[in-house]
Amino acid sequence: MEIAVIGNEDFVLGFRLAGLRRVFVTTPENYGEVIKQAMSDPNIGILAADGKDMDLLPSNVRQKVLDSIQPVVVPVGRGETDLREKVKRAIGVDLYKTEDE
Repeated sequence: MEIAVIGNEDFVLGFRLAGLRRVFVTTPENYGEVIKQAMSDPNIGILAADGKDMDLLPSNVRQKVLDSIQPVVVPVGRGETDLREKVKRAIGVDLYKTEDE
């Protein structure tokens, strides 16, 4: 399974510099089409998406994307959840959990 990123050129730049090879560059006009293409790729396990771009999708499509299990879509940069919740949702395990919890 691979990690991929989708968003505008500025958003994906940092991921490219970090070594991510699966990059989908979009514009507001083609975002819906490109995210469907990325989600249909069976090799992608986690898809990082700019949280602001998710607002470009119709609400029913956005909900389907967010509820997806294969790949798990992780909105980045919108501040809707903290990092702990994103990691827990992406891999299904709470890595931050201590024995006291």
